[in-house]
Amino acid sequence: YNNIKQLYAQVTNPPIDPIREELVTASISFIGSEGDLTRPGPDSCRMIKYESPLLDRKQLAQLRDIELAGFKATRLPITFEAASGGLEPGHNSISEPRISGKGIESALEQLFENADAAIRDGVNILILSDRKIGPKKAPIPALLAVAGLHHHLVRQGTRTRVSIVLESGEPREVHHFALLLGYGADAINPYLALETVRHLVERGDINLAPDKACENFLKANLNGVIKTMSKMGISTIASYRGAQIFEAIGLNQAVIDKYFTKTASRVEGIGLGTITKETQARHSKAFAPRDDERDAALDTGGIYQWRAGGERHLFNPITIHKLQMATRFGDYAVFKEYSNAINDQSKEMYTLRGLMDFKVDPSKSIPIEEVEPIDNIMKRFKTGAMSYGSISKEAHEAIAIAMNRIGGKSNTGEGGEDFDRFTPDENGDSRRSAIKQVASGRFGVNSFYLVNSDELQIKIVQGAKPGEGGELPGHKVLPPIAKTRGTTPGVGLISPPPHHDIYSIEDLAELIHDLKNANIHARVNVKLVSEVGVGTIAAGVAKAKADGILVSGYDGGTGASPRSSIQHAGAPWELGLAETNQTLLLNDLRSRVRVETDGQLKTGRDVAIACLLGAEEFGFATTALVTLGCLMMRVCHKNTCPVGVATQDPVLRKKFNGDAAAVVNFMKYVAEEVREVMAELGYRTIDEMVGKVERLEMRNAVEHWKAKGLDYSKILYKPNVGPEVGTYCQMSQDHLLDRSLDLREILEQAQPAIKNRQPVQIDLPVVNTNRVVGTITGAEISRQHGPEGLPEDTVQINLTGSAGQSLGAFCPKGMTFTVTGDTNDYLGKGLSGAKIIVRPPAESPFVAHENIITGNVCFYGATQGEAYIAGMAGERFCVRNSGVEAVIEGVGDHALEYMTGGMVINLGSTGRNLGAGMSGGVAYIYDEIGDFVQNRLNPDMVNVYQLIECGDDEMNLVKSKIEKHVALTGSKRGQAILADWPETAGKFVKVLPQDYERVLQAVKRAEDRGLAGDEAIQAAFEENVKAGH
Repeated sequence: YNNIKQLYAQVTNPPIDPIREELVTASISFIGSEGDLTRPGPDSCRMIKYESPLLDRKQLAQLRDIELAGFKATRLPITFEAASGGLEPGHNSISEPRISGKGIESALEQLFENADAAIRDGVNILILSDRKIGPKKAPIPALLAVAGLHHHLVRQGTRTRVSIVLESGEPREVHHFALLLGYGADAINPYLALETVRHLVERGDINLAPDKACENFLKANLNGVIKTMSKMGISTIASYRGAQIFEAIGLNQAVIDKYFTKTASRVEGIGLGTITKETQARHSKAFAPRDDERDAALDTGGIYQWRAGGERHLFNPITIHKLQMATRFGDYAVFKEYSNAINDQSKEMYTLRGLMDFKVDPSKSIPIEEVEPIDNIMKRFKTGAMSYGSISKEAHEAIAIAMNRIGGKSNTGEGGEDFDRFTPDENGDSRRSAIKQVASGRFGVNSFYLVNSDELQIKIVQGAKPGEGGELPGHKVLPPIAKTRGTTPGVGLISPPPHHDIYSIEDLAELIHDLKNANIHARVNVKLVSEVGVGTIAAGVAKAKADGILVSGYDGGTGASPRSSIQHAGAPWELGLAETNQTLLLNDLRSRVRVETDGQLKTGRDVAIACLLGAEEFGFATTALVTLGCLMMRVCHKNTCPVGVATQDPVLRKKFNGDAAAVVNFMKYVAEEVREVMAELGYRTIDEMVGKVERLEMRNAVEHWKAKGLDYSKILYKPNVGPEVGTYCQMSQDHLLDRSLDLREILEQAQPAIKNRQPVQIDLPVVNTNRVVGTITGAEISRQHGPEGLPEDTVQINLTGSAGQSLGAFCPKGMTFTVTGDTNDYLGKGLSGAKIIVRPPAESPFVAHENIITGNVCFYGATQGEAYIAGMAGERFCVRNSGVEAVIEGVGDHALEYMTGGMVINLGSTGRNLGAGMSGGVAYIYDEIGDFVQNRLNPDMVNVYQLIECGDDEMNLVKSKIEKHVALTGSKRGQAILADWPETAGKFVKVLPQDYERVLQAVKRAEDRGLAGDEAIQAAFEENVKAGH
């Protein structure tokens, strides 16, 4: 199982949120013969339906003993004789084939033969069982048996005639179930795991009925499988079954071709012989004579946290201690001890790069004095995206100070950044992060944030949990964090799995263009995670005009990720970086972009290997935290970090004793080690060294029995390209900004407002090729006037026609857009205080509230401003809105998803799933038909009230907003509702998130006690945390 990694969606085919968008997921599974797909008839539908493919023992017994017409089941053992393995040749008895000795391969061949015979006998339910294991009988690895039989039947043309059901003691965790389903299993009964659950109930460890406990176990694993397939954008188990959305690492091609046919593999390794040896070793250990050990503790494992005698980790007590000693006391000699401990992987195999060696030609080595200085090298160093909120203020700022001291770049993460940090401290230090991240949650992303950056990073996925969103628990959302993120203290925050404005490579190109308009001086970087095919994605990203591409490794260090993702999703950066560099070279795109990598870079050797594989910039995250005191306790999500790094607890934060100087020392030492390698290899500059993969080779004399067959030829391949193809970034992307309406017209006409705060009015025609209108001008306003912008309506932009995508994106206060016509997708994306009015032409014959006037994903991540739209919007209106107040006349599906603030008044029809993941803000919905709550609302996180029960102040607020909407747009729908007021008020319902309401009530109680402002908010936060929210 560990040799096969999960794949996930990046850019195209976006991941799904299986929790908030459960309505599109399905786990239904069917057992039986599918029939002839070309001649469908009633018999094609005669199948047994299960709500889940994970079966308990009663369901399996029903299948095994089935006597219904059209169904016939048989049990095929998947065992072999442990001593020599195999089945007696030619034996075709279905009930109980005799065991003899021919190895796993013979046993599998016999299994296939038995299955073929059963199908000829009319069997259409094949139950593969390892129940018959014993001292002499070992189980064939269940995944090998399922995948091998699935592909055998596909080759025989009989796969659709049968269902494969697995009865095995092997599967016990999410990754196991996902693999078995992905390689063709129709249903799975994990009997040993279920018996273990029952044993725990009997022993008193679980206070539930045995059947209920087993049901919970199966349900939890099913939800895990659904989450796994959702990372690939697949919504049904039926689509995932047999789809093989995985990558093999360390299996040889012969095994893949026969048993895991067409599975991608870039590093060859073990074959059936090694698999057999490992299976026999496990079997021998299980059945070896021993004392009664039933009361002894199980092996702790140590996969997640380091444990003595458990799984080995590069960061262990010795390496952590040496690193912290070296960096705190400035001792390069101790750092070399740390570095040697990390690099020496000749016997313990931790990483792919651990098995690489440099090809050194002594005749080409140069004196270290000729190598470029560490100051030049450190400018290429960055720290990983760790948000303020996930780590403490002290840790976040210490990293920023350190990176600014050395000329490198720190990264905000997706939590925004306090504006106070944009101003240097009195001692000259700067706490400003040079890289501002734009992630799916868009927390704190506004115009002023964007203009205060040197680089803007679009996080497509995260190394430790690719394809998944994130969640910051309410107890970590302190008032300062909520202020930075533009949300409510004490209310948990959700980052969606996808960017809802990126469903294709063209959408990514649009976001890159949007951000380049939002800060024309900043580079735009796209963060991907290593997996097979990432090179193709990177080529698309380069063509989409990104200035940089980060290929992150799968072993990201965050302790707040599911174990299934940490262990089994993605691939090492060595694979993704090599593929990316090769693909960019073959398409002559490498010279346009800077390529960066990160993911457990710890020493100068790691950096040098990354450089030779094609990177020119390098990121450090976990290691930077360790230098600041992190002990790898892996409790980042619990708010209990004992050293004050990953906690918001004021008491624990006082224990933080990290110093920016330690991070500076670490970066200097790594750069010095890089210089030493460069001198040995004969390179004077990093640019000369980038992509020189021919200077790497497989390490000789690999001793480990499982590592001997590894083949790195695909990693160490160098494309044969001509000298005209650049091997590192040598040119800038042309973002075509000179064609923008802002640089051609608006910015010049707005100069009186920008320079002298003098009101201006700009009247222009607009067509749908005019994208991101107003954003460059808005950025200049933010740059000159700060986060407050200009007085309302200072810059009035009146447009006539059909506006292109992202009109008004990130525009600050003081700008007013009036569009007479219609607009495309992403209207008001990241709106930062501006006002947007969209209305149909006066002569339009259409009924406005029955027709689309603006596209999908309007006001995504908006933080402030107003919107009045006389017509319908597409899907995901106001997704992740945290401050805009909008009036609209109809919305599509998934409106107000993940909303954390602001107000929306909908005067028209409503699509499905409104309010999914909504944790803040308020909505007023005109429920003319009366089916909103029953058919349109996602009720999981919200309460619903009648507007007429909410008091006169609230009714008057809604009425005044509608009046303003009518005045600005001439809305006939608004006029009709106001004409029958207050009768029409009786059809309005108020949607208010439960957590948000609880905090508002706590604030009210604090104010009643005489507190005000920040004191009241802090008291409300403390009350909610104390109550366990």
